[in-house]
Amino acid sequence: MKQKTAEGSDLDLEHWKDYLPELITESLWLLGARDRSGPHMGDYHGNFVPQIPYQVIRRFTKPGEVILDLFSGMGTTLIECRHTGRHGIGVELNPNVVQHSQLRIDEAINDACVTTRVLLGDSTRAETVSNIRTALSDLGATHAHHVILHPPYWDIIGFSQSPDDLSCAPTKPAFLEGFGQVVDTAMSLLAPERFLTLVIGDKYSKGEWVPLGFECMQTCLSKGLRLKAINVKDIQGNEKGKGRTNNLWKYRALRHGFYIFKHEYVMLFRKPSHPRQPAV
Repeated sequence: MKQKTAEGSDLDLEHWKDYLPELITESLWLLGARDRSGPHMGDYHGNFVPQIPYQVIRRFTKPGEVILDLFSGMGTTLIECRHTGRHGIGVELNPNVVQHSQLRIDEAINDACVTTRVLLGDSTRAETVSNIRTALSDLGATHAHHVILHPPYWDIIGFSQSPDDLSCAPTKPAFLEGFGQVVDTAMSLLAPERFLTLVIGDKYSKGEWVPLGFECMQTCLSKGLRLKAINVKDIQGNEKGKGRTNNLWKYRALRHGFYIFKHEYVMLFRKPSHPRQPAV
């Protein structure tokens, strides 16, 4: 009798309770402190917690498949690829970050002997797409089985001085346009009916909440992706630009009528088998 598995994964649904509570099924993600096991470190501003890629990799892929991270940073996703037996391809703009992240990734346990490599490039460029396709071909794949996007939250943290860096975008429309080009890249490289994860937060500017997460969500929908979930994740530490916990910020919140950031979004999308009219 054929084993009944969850879509896009190897989870045995005959024993689905065995995966709980390790795998999250609710939309509120209280992950707690950042996992610092193995080579995971919180020394790179803008790092996201390893528990996020772990959750989506386990839920939506199978061992031996390929994960693509188009904003790979210090390699959090690719470290989790090694831990879970998935191949990983990352793309990073900064050559110094590429070098240091690859060294860190190579330190991670790799019992399944998977390939994890970081490519230097701009995820909006055709030459980067070509290099990713070559890396996929080297792994015997034509498409990635899951894409993870953890872009800069516009200008909250400046990652470089490069005009190609989305954190240097001069305006919000310019940021969203650049992000949309990355989504185009993701759509071209993601296998049909497979999932994409967007990790994003909002920002506060000049007395106004800027719903950056939902605007990036709308960008994904406009490209034809189908929204599957909006998960809310708690922020614990590493809060530069996202909110503060000290009394000064609590006082400011009360005085000026705002709330301190303590959450981010983990949004799940699925690429349809056939193109459809994008959402408006």
